[in-house]
Amino acid sequence: MIRQLIRRFKGSYAVYNFFHRRDLAHNAKKYRELGLRKFWFSPVSSKDFQSLPAERQKSRVIHPEAIQNSALYQSLDPKSRASLDQFDETGFAVFENFLPSDLVDAINAEMDQFLKNGVVRQEANGKIMFAIHASALLRSVGQDPRLLQLLSILLDGDAMLFQSINFLRGSEQPTHSDSIHMTTYPLGGLLGVWVALEDIHPDNGPLHYYPGSHKLPYYLNSDYGNEGSYFFLGPKDYTAYEDFIAKRIEELGLKKEILCIPKGSVMIWHANLFHGGEPHRDKNSTRKSVVFHYFDRNSICYHEITQRPALIRSLLNHESNH
Repeated sequence: MIRQLIRRFKGSYAVYNFFHRRDLAHNAKKYRELGLRKFWFSPVSSKDFQSLPAERQKSRVIHPEAIQNSALYQSLDPKSRASLDQFDETGFAVFENFLPSDLVDAINAEMDQFLKNGVVRQEANGKIMFAIHASALLRSVGQDPRLLQLLSILLDGDAMLFQSINFLRGSEQPTHSDSIHMTTYPLGGLLGVWVALEDIHPDNGPLHYYPGSHKLPYYLNSDYGNEGSYFFLGPKDYTAYEDFIAKRIEELGLKKEILCIPKGSVMIWHANLFHGGEPHRDKNSTRKSVVFHYFDRNSICYHEITQRPALIRSLLNHESNH
């Protein structure tokens, strides 16, 4: 019980944040602009923005003509263009066979070598976090100027690469929206880009998603009774959020689709699109992939579920050297 209270006590990580002022500078300026009485090290959640007048909230608008004039759109095949044309309605776009096979092979070979040499490590949950810090090759894919231009248009902002997660197997993660984990003010300032590093089939844990679900409300801590208090995080564990989303899907009758695509294909998804991982039925197979997450540089960036501001110093260092 005491250990649980310590984990929920916001002051414990506010102290950690206090010594990372440079990492948190991106939010401090925005707090001042919005007239919020917050320090760079303070916890932050959607509750902090509820008192702001409506005119202070940015309404993100996707401009179809800007998408169609972008360099990346011009390079796509007709099927991929059609998928991107529907992004505002569906919440995602798929580009099949987007990366050349030899580039994907080079990424996989490098990751194998990094794991062998201890340059990166696989977490207990099977994920390899922030490999972009070690791999210039992976970083070059995530920071492709054509991709950043397109993502900035989709965000109606300025896309910056924040995070990468490599997978050797399917995540099997229950359905969720990224906005509970990586949140912005104004809402919607996040995009995910998922890359298939081998052929994805029904037995090796493909992604699933719910087209159009991004148009639903952003379900945050207050929506499932986990907002907490001034000093403590909410008492519920993450399964309460997963159960809440599963119930909403059932109530709304949303239809699931499964993403089986060839090696080198890419999926871009909206911050609020419901998605997750299917069962990895073939235990002898891998499902190599990488997901990049991008924040809008003009937004406050934080993690709603833990109420922590996002630390992005390492990203800024890479950009300055890129």
